[in-house]
Amino acid sequence: MKKLILLSISLILTACSSDPSQDTITVFTNVNVIPMDSEQVLMDQTVIIDGDRIVDLVPSDEITLPPGAAIIDGSGKYLMPGLAEMHGHVPPTDPGPDTPDYFDDEYVESTLFLYISAGITTVRGMLGYENQLELKDRVNSGELVGPNLYLAGPSFNGNTISSPEQAAERVREHKEEGWDLLKVHPGLSLEEYDAMAETAHEVGITFGGHVPEEVGVIHAIESGQITIDHVDGYVNYLQQFGNEEMEEKLAEVIQLTKEHNVWIVPTMALWETIIGAADFETMKQYDELKYIPKAVKQNYFNFADNPQSGYTSENPQAHAELRRQILDEMNKAGVKILMGTDAPQLFSVPGFSIHRELPHMKAGGMSNYEIIKSGTKNVGEYFAQQDDFGTIAEGQRADLILLAGNPMEDLSHIQNHLGVMVQGKWYSREMIDNKLKEIEAYYAE
Repeated sequence: MKKLILLSISLILTACSSDPSQDTITVFTNVNVIPMDSEQVLMDQTVIIDGDRIVDLVPSDEITLPPGAAIIDGSGKYLMPGLAEMHGHVPPTDPGPDTPDYFDDEYVESTLFLYISAGITTVRGMLGYENQLELKDRVNSGELVGPNLYLAGPSFNGNTISSPEQAAERVREHKEEGWDLLKVHPGLSLEEYDAMAETAHEVGITFGGHVPEEVGVIHAIESGQITIDHVDGYVNYLQQFGNEEMEEKLAEVIQLTKEHNVWIVPTMALWETIIGAADFETMKQYDELKYIPKAVKQNYFNFADNPQSGYTSENPQAHAELRRQILDEMNKAGVKILMGTDAPQLFSVPGFSIHRELPHMKAGGMSNYEIIKSGTKNVGEYFAQQDDFGTIAEGQRADLILLAGNPMEDLSHIQNHLGVMVQGKWYSREMIDNKLKEIEAYYAE
């Protein structure tokens, strides 16, 4: 099989007029800026990037361009912050003997590029593997092409944890190893979960993900779980009540969620697939399936032909409608929502899955601005202790997307972008399309 050219910093050099591996100055001129600090558009602006930081944002008629800068003409175009995948996955870099053959360097690096190709400049990886922290360092330092990575460690679940003492010990190990957060999966007992939570607060590391059945969403919220992903914990809690009481309990749990500053990562599209509510025949025709290994695609198709999981619902459409109701009420109440899709799970091709998610968030009552905010400003707030990004302003990390039209009027402009900047490195539409063709050709063999 022909070997896919591994992505490295050298591949970016064709995307800019000067070497982006150095501390160069890049300037977007005459561009309409969507800063995401509020629902506004700043018309005809010049944005100056030095290295990986935005250093100036001013009206174009008030600035003299710095000499020797790489100029990107933004006339008539729109510039927005890069988006985030807040429940994504990065394949293992050191697969074991039982790992499928497609888990190789090419799969890892093509996955990282797929995120960037769709405007994803930050990924919160929600399942760590051995040697993945080294990968994170290589990507975040610019040695490898990829989005900014923040990684959860290996899962806390019923198979990896067998006692409260082991849970506490594992928390300390993950903190010492340098993971950004702990990943919670189903299967933990209440005692194991409490030991994990208590130790996590003690050593200063957050935890997020699923809500184990013995724990329940109320206890998870009160225990300080930073994110509750997929909304399934809320669904499991609310389904025990009748319609009138359910509305009352939903209002109560939403208020509790706000009081404890818990973030929600809905992953609406993926969960409709998992519960069996999706249009599988349409999904089988997704064009982006050509960018993944044939074995992964076949796994998707196998599920579509026989949808079975621990979450498959007897009445999937009613289940999906309850999820939309929960998201709608959470959004109206001001619960903090983060964009995420759980890529590369079922039919959720990295990067592309964000654009499959956006209509589901809109169906859940969110406006275009609120949807974009969940992947930009909100993410910057979530990671405020680690870095400054998520808006377009002086001092912010230069993670940007250049668009032909205003995404607050039409979200499809994001998918049809003109180029992406990650940490001040510019990837033109032409460069992205050429690389996507290489990935497609590789997986077509």
